[in-house]
Amino acid sequence: MKKILIVDDQIEVRELVEVTLGTLGYSILHAGDGNTALEIVRAEKPDLTIMDVTMPNGIDGLEATRMIKTDDETKHCRVIMLTARDQEPDIKAGYDAGADGYFIKPFSPLELIRTVEDYLA
Repeated sequence: MKKILIVDDQIEVRELVEVTLGTLGYSILHAGDGNTALEIVRAEKPDLTIMDVTMPNGIDGLEATRMIKTDDETKHCRVIMLTARDQEPDIKAGYDAGADGYFIKPFSPLELIRTVEDYLA
């Protein structure tokens, strides 16, 4: 079973993404900040991480993504940014950090499903 880590400081967003993807049979993991996300990625090696940018406790989504993508043990883990930050410099910063994709909130559940399935195919 493929694993997806959902990283967002808002539990409502994590739950919405889980409900959206839960019917597809993936194992869903949660993290509310960048530090916890890094711990889970290192321990569980999820197939995909859906990462918010703005988060508390020192490590934001961009830094967490950069750390995941530069670590030899986790660099294969795909990361999709899921954020309200929709300006061109924000999108560029996401890709510069190593994100494999960039998704903007509010999001279409059907589009998120298609994107996730494309990345995990």
